[in-house]
This record gives sequence, C-alpha cells and structure tokens, in this order.
Amino acid sequence: MKKLIFTVCLTLISVFASAQNGGVKGFVYNSSNGDPIMFANIIVENSTLGTSTDINGFFIINKIPKGAHNLHIQSIGFADTVISIDITAGKTINIKAELRPESKTLETVEIYGRQESVRTDSRVSVKKISATDIQKMPSIGGQADIAQYIQVLPGVVFSGDQGGQLYIRGGSAIQNKVLLDGMVIYNPFHSIGLFSVFETDVIRNADIYTGGFNARYGGRLSSIMDITTKDGNKKTTSGKLSLSTFGGSAIIEGPIIADNDDKDFSMSYLLTAKNSYLSHTSESIYSYIDNELPYDFFDLYGKLSLTSKTGSKVNLFGFNFTDKVNGYKNIADFNWRNSGVGANFIIVPANSSSIVQAVLAYSDYTMEMDEKSTQNYQKSNISSFNGNLDITQFFEKNQLRYGIDLMWNTTNTVYTSDTDEDPDYSSDAGAYLIFKGLLGNFLYEPSIRFSYYASLSEISLEPRLSLKYNISDRFRLKAAVGKYSQSVIDTKSDRDIVNLFTGYLTAGPDLYGGVVSQYRGKAVDKFVEKSNHYIFGMEYDISKFLTVNAEVYYKTMTNLISINRDRLFDNDSSHSSFPDYLRKNFAVEEGTAWGGDISLKYSDGRLYVWAIYSLGKVEKKSETKTYFPHYDRRHNVNVLASYQLGLDRSWEVSARWNYGSGFPFTPTSGFGERLPLSDGLISDYVSTSGSLTAIYGELNGRRLPSYHRFDVSAKKRFNVFKHSIFEIEASVTNVYNRNNMFYYDRITSERVDQLPIMPSLGMTLRF
Repeated sequence: MKKLIFTVCLTLISVFASAQNGGVKGFVYNSSNGDPIMFANIIVENSTLGTSTDINGFFIINKIPKGAHNLHIQSIGFADTVISIDITAGKTINIKAELRPESKTLETVEIYGRQESVRTDSRVSVKKISATDIQKMPSIGGQADIAQYIQVLPGVVFSGDQGGQLYIRGGSAIQNKVLLDGMVIYNPFHSIGLFSVFETDVIRNADIYTGGFNARYGGRLSSIMDITTKDGNKKTTSGKLSLSTFGGSAIIEGPIIADNDDKDFSMSYLLTAKNSYLSHTSESIYSYIDNELPYDFFDLYGKLSLTSKTGSKVNLFGFNFTDKVNGYKNIADFNWRNSGVGANFIIVPANSSSIVQAVLAYSDYTMEMDEKSTQNYQKSNISSFNGNLDITQFFEKNQLRYGIDLMWNTTNTVYTSDTDEDPDYSSDAGAYLIFKGLLGNFLYEPSIRFSYYASLSEISLEPRLSLKYNISDRFRLKAAVGKYSQSVIDTKSDRDIVNLFTGYLTAGPDLYGGVVSQYRGKAVDKFVEKSNHYIFGMEYDISKFLTVNAEVYYKTMTNLISINRDRLFDNDSSHSSFPDYLRKNFAVEEGTAWGGDISLKYSDGRLYVWAIYSLGKVEKKSETKTYFPHYDRRHNVNVLASYQLGLDRSWEVSARWNYGSGFPFTPTSGFGERLPLSDGLISDYVSTSGSLTAIYGELNGRRLPSYHRFDVSAKKRFNVFKHSIFEIEASVTNVYNRNNMFYYDRITSERVDQLPIMPSLGMTLRF
C-alpha cells in the first residue's frame, strides 16, 4: 500500500511540475536565401536544455520553466543569434529564426556541434552528405557529383567507369533503394558511371545507409539512399551556369512570393538542367581513346515550394531523366528514361510537440536495348506510385515516430521484339513504429515494421534495433540488428561480364517461366526475399580534428530469386521428369556477406583527409554449387584529400586514390554449335546451321586484375560583379593512365578497358 501511495504521489508531482513548464519549437533559416539550416545548435541560456535542427531546419525543446529565457542559436558559417522568448506554462510557442552568413568559422561551435550530434544519433552504418561534402571530391569532367562521392563510402563497391553499378556490403544492385524527396527512383546513375541524375548544388542532404537502417525504410535488403533537395531561393533570384569538356548544367531559382515579415507565406521555384555531350567531345578532345564514348544524358528537375510563417509547407516537384548509349562498340544501342511527379508536405500543428510529413509520388522508368549482332530487342518498364505518412512526437530528449507507406508497381519486361507484353501488377504496404530514447550516456532506438506484400499474400514482421553507448565524450560504441525484406528482382545473370540492361520483375508464383518448387530439399512456397543484418562498431575522437570509425558486419540472405543458370531443358511436358532446377527460368539461392570497414578522418577547416579500408566477402549457394558473385571484392581502399589555399581560401586542390582487388568472372572454356533441333529426333542435324554458343568454365572461378585509379583537380574562385562568383577548375582522371580491365569479349577474346587518362576543364558562374 505504501508503494502505491508513493507512486501516485510521485506521478502527481511529475504532472504538476510538467504543468509549470512549456516549450519552444520552430525553424532556423539562412537570412540570405531562406533555406533551412541543418544541424544548427539551439541552447536555452543558463540551463542544460538544448537541441539541434533536423534536415528541414526544425527544432523543438520541451520542459522549459515558465518565464523569460534567451535562446542562443549557432551554426558553422553563420553569425550567432540570441532570441528572447517568454514561456507560458503548458504551452509550446512557435518561432522563426534567421542566421546571417559569416565567413569566420568559430572553432568552439564546430566542436560543440559535432559532439552533440554524435552523442544523440546512433549513426550506425550511415553517412550524412551535403553538397559541401561532395565538392571536396576531385570533380571529374569539371562536375562534382554524388555518384563519385558514394564510391568512397565504407562498404561500397563500384563496378567500373562505364555502365557501373554500386554494390553495398554484399548486396546486389537491385537491393539498393533510392529516394528523391520521398519518391522511389530507379537507376539513378548514368551509363558513364561517373554521374548521377542529381544536380549537386540542389542537394540539401543525403543519408546513405549501408546497413542497419530503422523501420522507417522498407522494401530493400541492402541499403537506402535518401536524398532531399533544397527549396528555391525565397529572397532573390539566383542561379548557376556550368560548362566543361564533359557536359553542361544550369540552375535558376527565386521567389514567386518573396519571404518577408509582412506576409503569412512565401513561394519559390527551382529549375535545373544537366546534360552530357561526351559522345561529341570524345571524337575531338579525347580522340586518342580507341573507341568513342557514346554516352549522352539529359536531366531536368523542377520544384515549387509554398512555405507558411509557422514552417508548414508543401513542395511540388517533377523530373525527366534520360540516358543514351548509341552503338557501344558497335554491339548495341541502349537507352533509358525516368520521369515522375510528386508532392511532399510538412505540417507543424499549433501548440503541439509533433511534426507531420507526407509524400505522394508517381514515377515511370523504361529501359531498352537493341543488340545489333543478334537483332535481339529487350525492354523493361516499371511504373510506381508511392505514398507515405510520417508523424514524429518529441518528449524532452526522446522521440516517438510512426507512419505508414504504400507502393503500387506495374512491371513489364520483354526479351524479343515478338514477345507479347504482359504487365504484372503488385502492391505492398508497410506500417512502422520507432522510439528513440536517451538515458544518460546510453542511446537506444528500437523499431518495428510490418510489411504486407498483397500480390504474394505474405506478411513480413521486421524488428530492428540500434544502440549507442557514450563511454566518454571521445569514445563511443554502437550496434544494430534487424530483419529486412523485398519482392522486386532483376533479370541479370551472374554470368554476364557486363550488361547495361536490367529488367525489373516482381517475384511470385506466376513469374515468367516459373520459380523452382524446391531448394535443396525444402519446399519453395514463399517468394519474399529476406535478410538479417548484424553490425557492431566504434567511434573515437583522437583529437578535435581527427576521428576514427570502425564497423564489422554479418549479413544473411535467404529466398533470393534469380535467373536460373543451371537450366538445361524447356519447361514442358516432355521434360517433366527432370527436376525443377534443370527446367525453370528462375532459381532460389541463399547468401552470406561479412566484412568490416575502418576509416580515419581529419578536418581542420583548410585540410580535409579521409582514408577508408574495407574488407568483404560475399558467398552464394545455388541448388548445385557455392560460388562468389561477380561483385565480390575482398579489398577496397579509398583516400580522399582536399586543401584550401590562400588567405581567402579561394584556391582548392583535391585528390582521390582508389584500389580494389579483382572481381570474379566465369571464364570461357570454348565454343560449340548449338542446333535448334525443333523437330526432335527427326530434325535435320546434318544440314541445319546452328548458332555459336560459349562453353563456360567454373562459375566465377577466376578473377580480373586489380583496379586502381588516381584523380586530381584544382579549383580557383573569383569574385565578379557584386554578388557573383566565377570558378575555373581543371581535373585529370586516371592520372597515371592505369589500364583497368572492364571485361573480356567472349567472342573475340578482346580485352576491353575502363577509361584511360582524361584531362578536363570546367567553368562555373554563380549569380
């Protein structure tokens, strides 16, 4: 009885104390253009209360004692601002703060901001990237691009300069999910492999998860790339024009309704265009290359933003991305197009410690390949509608986040020009719950996701957990575990040394040609692919400028559906006596991936150095054999360095060196003639002409030579006119002209190499 009375009294005291407190929430903006400032620090003076802004510039602080207080707001590159507030018990007030850009960087602010963020965020297998980070890379072709930066990240394997794909911690390319402002994007990297569809200068933030991501994200086994673009300039018209030996780009942005104190809302626009004319310059500037570089792309993106005084806003956006490869080595024509429209919302309810976000979007992706030698035409289309509703509630140092998301897909893949198009429809839904708590030095983030694959009638329950323990201000331990699932598969075979074409299919019993009914003696009656992640790591600040980060991981993958490489017979009644794995088009496999990454980062304002070593091993098991997939790279090293020179830091030099051990490949043992024998035993095998067929050796039994490349660039900035900056940049890709192998041509036994040494020059005008 005494315990009950004590508990009731303690609860009443807590409720009474909370009633004497209030809160403050709001947004922090750049005063020059109205753009939200991420990760700014907000401190209630003369107290231990404080927080930092999120990627939308939003912050909230609860349990502030009633009365007058000062909020101290600070961010790197901006002048400190102090705002007076008057807290009323039981209420949360809303403010809008603007910080003035300042060239001087306060070292104490930098240290404080870094320590707060690493203490209060688990940061397991995630890298937060801004446009500033991307600019530290040597700008290949005069254009800094996120595709070049992602290749440096721990655990990421890049297959090559031409037709390159990203493989992350043992996962195939189809296991990576890419989001642009909440919309699902298919194939965001161009065929040249050096550029993405994203314009660097409009990227506000990119969260790259290489594993262990929480329950907010679903539908993929391996990784998440969540990219957010900035809004258009709310104060004045501005833009950028850029030209280089590789291509050109343009940005224009500005207010439709300018942001000022007299209006309840503002409206701005943002338009970008980016193209490549490498197919033309390769005939003149790069004429020494044995084969021309037939890579052309053209990307358009537009955004319209309506923002209220309280920070609530709606964004409307649309894009059209295209990529063309005309007559690569006279083998094939390849092209793809990705277009879409969407809207996202941020709602800040009055007098509430919460924020509501939502996304509605539609995209359509089509790729085509026409093989000239075989006159074989392939086409794949996937159109998607996705929606998401996400709510975050804040409780002092803790957060509760929950939401739902929906996805509808239509896929259609044809392999020959006379194949009938037969669309496949699928849908899935997800619901998730995430709690983020901070208990002293211990950060914990349990989450759970319910994924329902309606077309397969399968439910996947996916618990996940992230942990961090701050042993000291300098040393932190972290860990993550979780279950993941997906139902989208691709049509690539691991035997393909190089293949630009990827068809998208939805796994299921009605999959074209059928899925095997058994895998190693177990019945196959489920078609959702599954994966488990286990990650452990540490962070240590050696000094205020030098940090080391290390992680080890283990990943299991089950029910992987892929092209059946063991198939020998047609799946018809005359071959029904043979087992499924010899007849069906699609097989089931299992896989494991393990490895570790260690990175060392130094940054003192002028000098930036980031060195990464990754060790990894990927192994898959088919019905008949155990093998290494073609993206199994054991050793990967990246060293990135950037230095700013001059009193005004107007000079900047950057360099990157990459080493990767050789990829596995299946050698060609010989060739034979394959006769059609369409009439069975009575076929005329004497006079009938067959087709040339490769006889394969051991599956991925050999490895290509190792890959390494050194890139450098130098950039100079000039102040021109009153508010304009002119930049000129020179770069050299593959400085020592390493002959990195791309693949062997199976028919001619010709060695095909990656890009040779390629100098470039670029100019940019910002206004």
